[in-house]
Amino acid sequence: MTIYVGNVPFNLREEELQHVFAQYGEVSSVKIIKDKFTGKSKGFAFVEMSSSEDGNNAVQQVNGLEVKGRQLRVNEAKPKQ
Repeated sequence: MTIYVGNVPFNLREEELQHVFAQYGEVSSVKIIKDKFTGKSKGFAFVEMSSSEDGNNAVQQVNGLEVKGRQLRVNEAKPKQ
């Protein structure tokens, strides 16, 4: 299951975000989206969980969680159109 994470602190590292989600199940991958020219975070990320059950639990638990002064907005990622 792929999860969209918005309002990510600009100085958060992928390892730190993985640690947040790993408390709720097995994390397959974490990708903080960065500007291709500056390399700076765009403030959102995608987290892939190994199962839908873990993913749904993580969405419920992490949505609204404050990390480095910002409340994360978390929901299931919609497929690209």
